Amino acid sequence: MPTYSTEQWLPRPLEEIFPFFSDARNLGLLTPPWLQFKVVSQGPILVGVGTLIDYRIRFRGIPLWWRTRILEWNPPFRFRDDQLRGPFRRWVHTHSFASRDGGTVCRDDLEYAVWGGALADRLFVRPDVVRIFAFRQAALAARFT
Repeated sequence: MPTYSTEQWLPRPLEEIFPFFSDARNLGLLTPPWLQFKVVSQGPILVGVGTLIDYRIRFRGIPLWWRTRILEWNPPFRFRDDQLRGPFRRWVHTHSFASRDGGTVCRDDLEYAVWGGALADRLFVRPDVVRIFAFRQAALAARFT
């Protein structure tokens, strides 16, 4: 199963970084515009184990509904979500946070599987995953530095 990991240091304390990530509506600020991402869950989203969050995206021009579930919630250090419905056969995303050198290290660990197997991943999906997380890092750097 493909995995992807990335890590970024931000010059802000953990107590400032984690609350940003714990607000599900902020995910749109970290998602590239070409995905046309929108949270469609209604009302305030109180995040905890079992929370379901619904999104709408355009993946390679195809409109898709995406539903995730919070599997683990350990503020302010870690949370993990998985895809219940969406473009992937499997998607488990672990977000980890640690204080380091006067700032916060944000780490993303992703396990995913795609329709079409390794060839589809190599040709289409992996390049998009890399672009999505590069955008995310740039957006976080712009916001917190």
